[in-house]
Amino acid sequence: MNLTIRYVASTHTAQMWPRIEKYVQSAMKHSQGDYTIDQIRLLVNTGQWLLMVAIDEQGEVHGAATSSFLNYPNSRVAFITFIGGKLISNQETFKQMSDILKQHGATKIQGMARPSIARLWKRYGFQERTTLVEVKL
Repeated sequence: MNLTIRYVASTHTAQMWPRIEKYVQSAMKHSQGDYTIDQIRLLVNTGQWLLMVAIDEQGEVHGAATSSFLNYPNSRVAFITFIGGKLISNQETFKQMSDILKQHGATKIQGMARPSIARLWKRYGFQERTTLVEVKL
């Protein structure tokens, strides 16, 4: 199966949302309640987050990813906020996603990852940079 990664403009997320919501929801289970599905949809619909989909030759959606952007003095970071789907991660789909993020000005890609995903994404050149810790106040 050949997958193509496509950017979905915020003007078209309402039409795409029913086809990708399950992938975002599956990724949400690892976010520990930081976002609700309605908040994610709002961030995508208003263009604050970028939406990308993995589709096959017949137009069937197999996964989705969202990204926010962080501007630093020396870089623009595409921060992968959510990614979900099955068999969507390979060298070609990663290159396509990277190209889309570059078109939106990104000079780096970052994201939070559980250990299994961190191992997977090392295949694409990712390196563990730090460990996030938190405490709820």
